[in-house]
Amino acid sequence: MRMRLVPDNTNWDFFGRSKLWLGISAVMMVVALASFFLQGLNYGIDFRGGTTIRTVSAQPVDVGAYRAALQPMDLGDISISEVFDPSFEADHNVSMVRIEAQNAEESISADVTEQVRQALATVAPDISFASVESVGPKVSGELIQTAVIAVLLAIGAVLIYIWLRFEWQFAVGAVLALVHDVILTIGVFSEVQIKFDLAIIAALLTIVGYSLNDTVVVFDRVRENLIKYKKMELKEILNISINETLSRTIMTSLTTMLALIAMFVLGGDVIRGFVFAMMWGIFVGTYSSIFIASALLLRFGVKRDWTRPDANSGNQYANIDA
Repeated sequence: MRMRLVPDNTNWDFFGRSKLWLGISAVMMVVALASFFLQGLNYGIDFRGGTTIRTVSAQPVDVGAYRAALQPMDLGDISISEVFDPSFEADHNVSMVRIEAQNAEESISADVTEQVRQALATVAPDISFASVESVGPKVSGELIQTAVIAVLLAIGAVLIYIWLRFEWQFAVGAVLALVHDVILTIGVFSEVQIKFDLAIIAALLTIVGYSLNDTVVVFDRVRENLIKYKKMELKEILNISINETLSRTIMTSLTTMLALIAMFVLGGDVIRGFVFAMMWGIFVGTYSSIFIASALLLRFGVKRDWTRPDANSGNQYANIDA
């Protein structure tokens, strides 16, 4: 006997309290935006600037040991990763150590650099620094601007894609749901002050794609049912469509969440912020696909081009109970 998380032939009413769900989402978005403008984000090295050190050693790179060796120096945000550099011989192990700017200075001093080398030498005695480079606030500002443009372009592309595939009502509902997901995710990072870096931007773009996929699945079923049930009210068609795709939505979200939980617990500090953003995004993306995008579509109505306009009113739109 197969285990079922969602019973067959569900008939749940997802729009009985649609105003409540939209109201809760609106309040959460206001709180998220208020936190962002009042408290701001805890930007990581990518956006604040700092020093990048490329290390070389014959011993394998131990990120955890490197981090533990530098922890007593209290240098703030430190990012350590092993990298592949073809310019070095095969028996050389290369890592990249990034240290945030100290006291508004673009780069750490020569004395601090030497202290960092001595600390890392306790882990790898033969370690040497191949390069020491600094990233100033101008470059960091350009990264912030580029990241914002990337997210806006992704949402704009989604708007055009769904508009061409469905109708403008579907497109607007889907895009507003995506904006809802992005704002709530940024709000969470602002409220709990988790490091916000380029990896989180990658997570935001991934969330946009994941949430869009869920929304398109529901909208595809809505379009099929609009043809199948030509005289049924839009509210009932949306309820039927969500119930028919609910099992797929829950299973996809759950299996993805299980993998993310394993990565969050076992993956270490390097990817923990990215994984947290993905976990939160999966949650709000699933919620918005069911309660936000469809509720907005219900408000806008859907044009049924394949039905005969009403002789008296000329109305070609689905009858909605707003």
